[in-house]
Amino acid sequence: MKKSIFRWELGGVAFIIVLGSVLHFAFEWSGRAIPIAPIAAVNESVWEHLKLGFWPALVYAGLEYSRFGKSANNFPSAKTIGIYLIPITIVALYYAYEAILGYGLLQVDIAIFVVAVVVGQLVSYKLLIASPLPARLNRFAPIALAILGILFVLFTFYPPRLSLFRDSMTGGYGIVG
Repeated sequence: MKKSIFRWELGGVAFIIVLGSVLHFAFEWSGRAIPIAPIAAVNESVWEHLKLGFWPALVYAGLEYSRFGKSANNFPSAKTIGIYLIPITIVALYYAYEAILGYGLLQVDIAIFVVAVVVGQLVSYKLLIASPLPARLNRFAPIALAILGILFVLFTFYPPRLSLFRDSMTGGYGIVG
C-alpha cells in the first residue's frame, strides 16, 4: 500500500504542476471570462498564484480519494495539511528570497512553486502512511479546505489592500484592479 500511495503522491506533483501552469494563463486564454476567475490567476499578485497550487491539489485529492481515500490513514487531514502547505511554502519562500535579493526572479518563482508542491505532496504521503490521527482532525479537515477555497473566490473579487494581493505588474488588486 505504501508504494502505491507514494506513486500517487508523486503523480500528484506532476498533475498539480501541469494543471497549475495551465491555470496561470487560463483567465487570459478564456478572454478574461468571469467564471474562470475564481480558479485561475487574474493578475500577477502572490495571492493569485497561490490558487495555482490549491485548486489542482484539491482536484487531485478527489481523484486520490476514489482510489484509496477510505483505506489510507488520515486521508482528510493528510490532504488538507498537504494542500495548505503549498501556499504557506510559496509565501514563506517568496518573501524570504525577495527580502534577501530585493526583487523577484521568474526562474526562482517557478522553482518555489515546484518545491511547494513537492513539500505538500510529501507531507501528505507521510501522514497517509502514519498512525491514525485523532478523528476530530479528519472531521475538521474538509471545513478547513472549504474555508480556504471560499477565501480564494472571495479575494479574487474583493481583495484586501495588502501587498500579498497587489498585482506586481499593474499595482492593482483582484480582478477589477
